[in-house]
Amino acid sequence: MTLLLIAVSSFVVALSGALVPGPLFSLTVAESARRGASAGPLVVVGHGILELALVIFIVLGIAPFLTAPLIKTTIGVIGGLVLMYMGYRLMKDARTAHFSATGENARRGIHPIMSGIIGSVSNPYWIIWWVTIGMGYLVSSLKFGMLGVAVFFMGHITADLSWYSFVSFAIAKGKRVMGDRGYRFLFYACGAFLIFFGLWFLKGI
Repeated sequence: MTLLLIAVSSFVVALSGALVPGPLFSLTVAESARRGASAGPLVVVGHGILELALVIFIVLGIAPFLTAPLIKTTIGVIGGLVLMYMGYRLMKDARTAHFSATGENARRGIHPIMSGIIGSVSNPYWIIWWVTIGMGYLVSSLKFGMLGVAVFFMGHITADLSWYSFVSFAIAKGKRVMGDRGYRFLFYACGAFLIFFGLWFLKGI
């Protein structure tokens, strides 16, 4: 692999994963309805902080620890429960959500950066991706030293930032025509989606 190929391929692979709706997508939609177009990039900042830490840990050699059966099961249980709780909170907030009180809603709940961290770490398949596909990329990237790892990570996180910023912008602009009913439905839908993912994770353990 060349550095350019690493950058392009990591961008495409990450974008293909981001396009599939998951917990982070649901959180981005909900936070964008609450706070506006800035929510998407902020969610990705939290997501990126966690991913950067994981890349560093994997490079330092903790991959065998993460793939141990007990660790994977623990991650699955905790991740499923956290996703279900976040879904419950979204559905609870939906009952009193109003577009006329968007500023008030924005001050409630978890900050988007923290949502990005929690939404990532509570997803067991995010860990699985990193210790399988992600590790493969890291092995190839390390042929170019830390520069290769940096290029891989930048391509990867740029894909997430591009997609979730677009989603956030689209949701924020749609607030003008959505109304309170649509706003509340969005919260219910995102909350139900997170609960579904939580149950799915727990069932797969």
